[in-house]
Amino acid sequence: MKSQGIPAAPDLGELQLPEAGEQVAWERWEEFRTNGLATYPERRNRADLAGTSAIGHHLKWGELHPRSLLAELSDDDEVFRKELCWREFYADVLAQRPDSARVSLDPRFDKEMPWATDADDLFEAWATGTTGYPFVDAGMRQLRTEGWVHNRVRMVVASFLVKDLHIPWQRGAAEFMYWLRDGDLASNSHGWQWTAGCGTDAAPFYRVFNPVLQGQKFDPGGEYVRRYIPELAHLPGKSAHEPWLHPDGYLHGYPERIVDHKSEREVALANYTVIKKPTA
Repeated sequence: MKSQGIPAAPDLGELQLPEAGEQVAWERWEEFRTNGLATYPERRNRADLAGTSAIGHHLKWGELHPRSLLAELSDDDEVFRKELCWREFYADVLAQRPDSARVSLDPRFDKEMPWATDADDLFEAWATGTTGYPFVDAGMRQLRTEGWVHNRVRMVVASFLVKDLHIPWQRGAAEFMYWLRDGDLASNSHGWQWTAGCGTDAAPFYRVFNPVLQGQKFDPGGEYVRRYIPELAHLPGKSAHEPWLHPDGYLHGYPERIVDHKSEREVALANYTVIKKPTA
């Protein structure tokens, strides 16, 4: 029998990968535990700050074990402890329901939700960071250049795909798994289901993240947006989140918005009303 050839190394393009290994992982953890853990509750949602542990890929690849981290946490570190618990909880859910990696735990979302059809162009704009919404686009460009995205931004871009573009969460989850260096099947799938409103203890579907307000709140100075979107680097402060309001907002080729958030939010809520109707 003829054996298959060795596959070619993947083309990583602009993807930037961090150092790997247990020693590097422990050094990163000690740095965060010493200098970042105390301020984690206040800084963790800020996309423009290095306020998270950034150890997800070390946990994913077994260079750190959650039990080792838990042993070093104090009673004051409850917020970080809960985040570790979410990770373990999702792993257990996937173990009990392996199909939940691709199937909504609320089956109405797969069977009854009127998702968009012929949405490939919209999906491509989302995936490549060209939706015209800076906070969303910065997140998707960060994903493709670093293989990582801030957790707050993950929720915002997920909400935008599902509730502004009306595309099933499974497509977004697959795109994330393709690029994420910390891509954990359980955390990724169930994080998407949480945002979509169809998972365990999920956010309600009617909670639709406003991509502009989220950016202004968690990137108040626009630094995160300017870091990943060079077309908006000339816009000062939080004006980077609304280039359509600036006379030079589109000077360097940044795309206009592909949808109107306010209108699409109403569509999403109407779609949710459809699946809430009792069956005869």
